[in-house]
Amino acid sequence: MEFEVIAKCKTTKARVSRMKLAHGVTMLPTFMPVATQAAIKGLTSQQMESLGVTLILNNTYHLNLRPGLDVLKTAGGAHRFQGWNRNLLTDSGGFQLVSLSKFTTITEEGALFASPFTGEPTMLTPEESISIQHTIGADIIMQLDDVVSSLTTGPRVEEAMERSVRWLDRCIAQHNKSGKKDSQNLFAIVQGGLNPHLRDRCLDMMVARKDGVAGYAIGGLSGGEEKGDIKQCADKLPDERPRYSMGIGFAEDLLVCVALGVDMADCVFPTRTARFGVALTHSGPLNLRLSKHTKDFGPIDDSCPCPTCKDKVSRAILHHTITHETAAAHAITMHNVVFQAQVMGRAREAIIAGTFPDYLQTFFAQYFGKAGYPEWCVNALRSVGVDLLEGNPNQKVIPGTGAKWEYSDNPAL
Repeated sequence: MEFEVIAKCKTTKARVSRMKLAHGVTMLPTFMPVATQAAIKGLTSQQMESLGVTLILNNTYHLNLRPGLDVLKTAGGAHRFQGWNRNLLTDSGGFQLVSLSKFTTITEEGALFASPFTGEPTMLTPEESISIQHTIGADIIMQLDDVVSSLTTGPRVEEAMERSVRWLDRCIAQHNKSGKKDSQNLFAIVQGGLNPHLRDRCLDMMVARKDGVAGYAIGGLSGGEEKGDIKQCADKLPDERPRYSMGIGFAEDLLVCVALGVDMADCVFPTRTARFGVALTHSGPLNLRLSKHTKDFGPIDDSCPCPTCKDKVSRAILHHTITHETAAAHAITMHNVVFQAQVMGRAREAIIAGTFPDYLQTFFAQYFGKAGYPEWCVNALRSVGVDLLEGNPNQKVIPGTGAKWEYSDNPAL
């Protein structure tokens, strides 16, 4: 990995960086679409590349189950298997400790999973996780961490944090002896739940191991929490390494995290929400299932450069087909992927131009309008010198730690 910070915001912690990996250059900050099983749902790898995406994520746990390592070895790795020529990141399987917790038993050796397909037990150790990721051939690979829900409290949080550090040591040792360090880059994952003291301890221990890792991820904070814990991590992580906030995908979350110093984020949100008929726009999410779109023959967004909008695919035809034809989900997915890329691309441009605080003000005003700003966004951005209410003190503020859009129940969409 070659990593270079090329611009910093003078007000916030935001920065623009150039990250060169084995499969090309990715400019940061960036959003990574999730190709869980070696495919973005609804799009081909060639379509993703044509949209300008340079970094996607594959899921280690699922690829190990299906198609399995024998197929991946025969194919020559996941890049060739899925026809993807750009950069690739794999998670370690750690998130499945939470998402598949009813199938999982955690021990110091590793995580014992029961396959959700066959019930067959599989032990995933730190060493095995790294070996699987070596076979997949991703440009960035993640340590196996002991993940608990952010709602978990008590001694289990400290246990998971301490174990994550011990497992990092085992991952580093496995990676160091593999001969893959020149082509694959290991990231550590900071844990500690919502306890700032545990986060600090984890940060100190993982920064002390920076010679063994190429970058850092911030884990366990993808459930709509306030972003103080992300700021705490970004403030202490080394400037010369990329910072990745795991599981973040809402537009407001992305821009707040960028302002706090985060370089990378991933989430299934833009592709999953497309399959439910929701298009992402700079004026907020647009629920195309609603009857008001029946005779709307305009595109999702006149200014959007995605193929769906450029070809003038109307809201009316998308409304008509979204629950009946896969072509509609395909069209909205392309749009949503481009939307996320635009949000981050415009952030990079604004940071370089020295206008990032202005971009935040403009984006939030357009995105939320009179509906009101989430209180947690206002608070998080104030912590880095940006007041969204400046010049508009009467703007409505919605209390809460991380309000999320409810597509089926929100009549405004």
